[in-house]
Amino acid sequence: MLDKFKGPIAWMVKNPVASNLLMLLCLLGGYATFTTLKQEVFPNLTADSVSIVVTYPGGTPEEMEQSVCLAAEEAVRSLEGIEEVTSTASEGSASIVAELIEGVDRIKVYQDIKSEIDRITTFPDGAEEPIVSLSTRKRDAMTLILYGNVSDTTLRNLAEQVRDRLLQTEHITQVDLTGTRDLEISIEVSQDKLREYGLSHQSLASSINTQSREISGGGIKTESGETLLRMQERRNYGPEFAQAPVLATEDGTTLQLGEIADVIDGFEDTDEFASYNGQPAIMLEIYRVGDQTPTQISRTVEELLPQLKEQLPDGIGIDILDDKTEVFSQRADLLLRNGALGLLLVLFVLGIFLEMRLALWVAMGIPISFLGAMLLMPVTGLSINMITMFAFIVSLGIVVDDAIVVGENVYHYQQEGHEPHEASILGAREVCSPVGFSILTNIVAFIPLALMPGMMGRVIGMLPIVVIAVFTISWLESLYVLPSHLSHGRKKEPQGLFGSIHHLQQRFSNAFSHWVRTKYGPFLDFCLSHRYVVISASLAILFIVGGYWLSGRMGFAMFTTVESDFAIASATLPYGAPVAKTEAVADRLVKGAQKTLEETGHPELVEGIFARIGNSGSHTCQVRVYLADPEIRDEIMGTEAFVQAWRKNVGEIPGVRFIRYASDQGGPGSGPALEIELRHSNIRTLENAARALAGELENYPLVQDINDGVEEGKTQFDFTLKPEAISLGLSASDIGGQIRAAFEGTEVLRQQRGRNEVKVKVRLPLEERTRMYNFEKFILKTPDGGEVMLSDVVNTEIGKSYTTINRRDGMRTITLTADVRPKSKAGEVMTKLDNDYFPKLQNQFPGLDYSYEGRTADQRDSFGSMAITIPLVLLAIYALLAIPFRSYSQPLIVMVSIPFGIIGAVLGHLMLGYEMTMMGVIGMLALSGVVVNDALVLISFANERRQHHDTTHDAVVSAGIQRFRPILLTTLTTFGGLAPMILETSRQAKFLIPMAISLGFGILFATFIALLIVPCLYMVIDDCGSLRRRLTGAS
Repeated sequence: MLDKFKGPIAWMVKNPVASNLLMLLCLLGGYATFTTLKQEVFPNLTADSVSIVVTYPGGTPEEMEQSVCLAAEEAVRSLEGIEEVTSTASEGSASIVAELIEGVDRIKVYQDIKSEIDRITTFPDGAEEPIVSLSTRKRDAMTLILYGNVSDTTLRNLAEQVRDRLLQTEHITQVDLTGTRDLEISIEVSQDKLREYGLSHQSLASSINTQSREISGGGIKTESGETLLRMQERRNYGPEFAQAPVLATEDGTTLQLGEIADVIDGFEDTDEFASYNGQPAIMLEIYRVGDQTPTQISRTVEELLPQLKEQLPDGIGIDILDDKTEVFSQRADLLLRNGALGLLLVLFVLGIFLEMRLALWVAMGIPISFLGAMLLMPVTGLSINMITMFAFIVSLGIVVDDAIVVGENVYHYQQEGHEPHEASILGAREVCSPVGFSILTNIVAFIPLALMPGMMGRVIGMLPIVVIAVFTISWLESLYVLPSHLSHGRKKEPQGLFGSIHHLQQRFSNAFSHWVRTKYGPFLDFCLSHRYVVISASLAILFIVGGYWLSGRMGFAMFTTVESDFAIASATLPYGAPVAKTEAVADRLVKGAQKTLEETGHPELVEGIFARIGNSGSHTCQVRVYLADPEIRDEIMGTEAFVQAWRKNVGEIPGVRFIRYASDQGGPGSGPALEIELRHSNIRTLENAARALAGELENYPLVQDINDGVEEGKTQFDFTLKPEAISLGLSASDIGGQIRAAFEGTEVLRQQRGRNEVKVKVRLPLEERTRMYNFEKFILKTPDGGEVMLSDVVNTEIGKSYTTINRRDGMRTITLTADVRPKSKAGEVMTKLDNDYFPKLQNQFPGLDYSYEGRTADQRDSFGSMAITIPLVLLAIYALLAIPFRSYSQPLIVMVSIPFGIIGAVLGHLMLGYEMTMMGVIGMLALSGVVVNDALVLISFANERRQHHDTTHDAVVSAGIQRFRPILLTTLTTFGGLAPMILETSRQAKFLIPMAISLGFGILFATFIALLIVPCLYMVIDDCGSLRRRLTGAS
C-alpha cells in the first residue's frame, strides 16, 4: 500500500465504525445537551461594578454630597481593581458606584470596598446602614397588572394575595410589586397637644418604642420542665399602637396614644401612584431565578390566571401586561424559521451542483457541526438565547464550505475513475492543508469579537465562542467523517423518481462543467491577457465605494433601532412642582394617546394605557401605551408612527421642563442618541455651560428632545444661630433635630409584618406640615424645659437646593441628552460640535471638560479595541497563509479579497437601504477570515499545477476551471444560508440583519474577486518575479 493511503484520514475511511460513532456522539450527545440548556431572550449579564447606597431621610443633596459621597469616594478610590468612581447625591439618599477593571476578582474587590465603607464614622447621625452590593441584573419574565376603583389599601392587599398565590407555584420564586408605596404607620400629633402634656416628638417616639417591644426573658427550669419567659408588647397594626400607654396622669389614669394623636395605618408620605386605563393599578413583576425559563413561568401564569380572575372581587381586573416568553418565542421562531429556510436553500444548491448522495452527505455536516457545538456549550456556560441562535445562522452557510471542498474533490477523483475508497482518501488528503488553514483563518477572524471590551463585548463575545465551536466540529467532520461516508460507492444506479432526479442532476452537472470550460475558461484567459486593465478597474471600484463609505454619507448607528411593543412618554416638571400639576400633565399625555387611537379608527391597536406619577419624584410622570402584536401593528400603525402622531396630538405643554417620547425603549439601539457629560469643579459654571450647549443644539434641525440636565431645586431655608440661641443652651444639633422630628418625622421603629417591612413614625399632622404659618410659629423646647419660637433663635435665608449632584472621579458633572433623527446622523452632529462649538465653549468656560457617554462611549470603546485587534488579525491571517504557500508574496494576493469583500458589504447595505451599524462592522470583521478561503484553495491548486511543470498561465487557468464549482458552491451556500435573514421584514430581526448583509454580500463580491482578480494578481506577481530575474541576470 502506498504511503498516501496511510494516516488518520485513510484510517477513518477504512474503519467506518469509528467515523459513525464520532457522528453519533455529535448528533445524540448534542441533542441530549440541547434539551438541558437554559433558554432566555437575552443572556444574563451583570456589569462589573459595586454600588454603595446610603439613605438619610430629609437630607439635602449638598448634605449627602459632603457627608456621604466625598467620604465614600475617598475611601474606595485608591483600592486596587477600581477603574472609576461615580456618585449621585439626591434628596434623602446617596449612591456611589465603583466601576471595576475588567477581569479582576469581583468578590475580593467587593469585600475590600465593604470593609472600607464599614470603617467610615462620619456619615450623618440618623443615616441608615450603607448597603454595599455587587451589581446584579434581574431577569424579568412577565408583568401582570392588577387594577380597579378601590382604595390603595384594598388594592395592595389584593396584590399581596395574588403575589402569595404565584409564589406557591413550582416555577415562580420572585415577584415584586411596582407602583405602590411602602407601608407605614404614621403617628400624627399636633404641637399644641405635645405642649399640653409636656412632650416632644422625640420623647413621644422613645416612649412608644419602649412600650412596643417583644423581649425574650429566657426560661425557668422547674421539676415539671422548662417554661419560656417572654415580654409580649409587640404591636403590628395602627389600632394596637393607638392603645399604647404614653403618659401617667395626676389622677393615676394612663393616657393612651390614640387620645392625643391620630394613628394612620397606611402608606409612606410620598406622591407615587399608578393607573391602568384610568383605574388605580399595581404591577406584579415576575422574575426568573436560577434555571427557570420564560416558558415555564408563562405556562404557570396562564394556567393560574383564570383561577385568580374568579377569586378577585367584582370590579377588579388582572391582565398580562408584558410576557417575555412571547418575545423569546417570536425571536426563536424567527431565527429557527430563517435557519430552516437557509438550510433548504443550501440543500437545493448542493443538490443542483453535486450528485444527490454527495450533496446529502455534505449537508449532513450542518446538523453534525451544530449539535456537536452544543455538546461543548455547557463547558462555556452559554445558554440558548438571541445571540447564540444567531451565531448558528451565521455559521449555517459557512460551515459546509470545507465539506464542499472535500466532497467536490472526492467527486472529482471519482469522475476520473478512481475506486470510492481511493477517491475518498486522495481527495481528502489533497485538500487537507488548505481546508485546515481556511478553518484557522475563519477562527482567527472571529476572535476579536471575543476580545471587545465592556458590556458590548460580553454580549457579542458569545457569538465567536459558538462559531468557533461549530467550525472546529466542522473541520473534524469534513476530514474524518465525510470521506468515510463517501467511500461507500453506489452499487447500482437509482431507479424511479430518484433515478430521474439523478439523471437530471447529471445532465445539469455536465452542462455546467461544459459552460465553465467553454465560457469561463476563455473569459479568464482574456482577463489574464489584460490583467493590468482588470486590476485598474477593480481598484477604481474599490476607491469609489470605499471613499463613499468613509466620507460618512452612509451615516452610522451603534445598533439598528428596533421598535418595542409599547410607546412611552416621560415628562419632567420643575423640581418641587405640586403633584396636582404632574397629574394634569399625565392626564394630558393619556388623552393625547387616546386621541391618537381614535384617529386610527382601530381600537384593537391599543391594549392598555399605564400611567405612573412620581416614579422619580413628584415632579415626574410616565405614560406607556401598550400596543397590539406586531402583526396587527403592521396593518394599522407601527410604534414609531404612533409616537409621532401622539407627540403631535399632545403638543407643547406649558410649565414642563422636558418631555421625551420613545418607540424603542429597552431594545437594541434604544436611549438618547446623544449623551454629553460636562465636568467642572464649579457647579454654577457647569449649569451655565449646559444651558449654552442646549441652546446651540436647538439650532441643529436633526436634534430634538433636548434635556440640558440642569434642574432647579426646591426652595430651601438656611438657618444660622442667633446669640439668643446660645444663651438658652440651644445648639445647631438641638434645633435641627427638633425641626426634623416635627416635619420629616422621628422613626419609632421598623418591623416585619408578614412579607413587608413597616416603618412607624411620629410627626406633625399633615395640615401643620404643609402650611408656612405653622412653620413660622414653630415652638422649640429648650434644655431646661422652656419654650421659644424658632424665629427668635435663628436667622433664615431663602435659597435653592440642588435636585441631584452627580460626580465622576472627584468632579461634579452634568449630563445633557438629546435625540437625533435619524440616529445614524448622530456622528455628523458630534463632529460638528467637536470642530465648531466645543472649542468656543471651553474658551468661554475655562476648565470645562466633556465626553460622550452612553452608546457613544460603547462605540468609542469598541472601535478602540478594533484598532488594536484588526492589525493583529490581519497579521495572523497573513501568517496562516504564508505557511502553506511557503511564500511572502502569495498571501498578499489572497488578502486582497478582504477589502473587496468589505466593498461588497457596503454595496449590500446601500442596495437594501440599511444604515451602517456596529453589527455591520462586526460582520465585516468576521468576513475577513471567510473571503480568503476561496482564493486560498485556488492558489493552492495553481501552485500544485506549476509543480507539475505547467506554465504560470496554464496553471492559473486550470486552477480556475477546476475550482470554479466549489468556489461558486461555497458562495451560494453561504449566501443561501443568510438570505432568509437578509430578506427578513420582521422588526425583531433588524438588530441582526446588518451583520448578515455584511457576510452575505461580502461573500458574493469576493467570489468575483477570487475567480478573476486573484488570478490576475497571481500573474502580476509572476511578472514581477520574471522582471526581477531578468534584471538580476542582466546585471
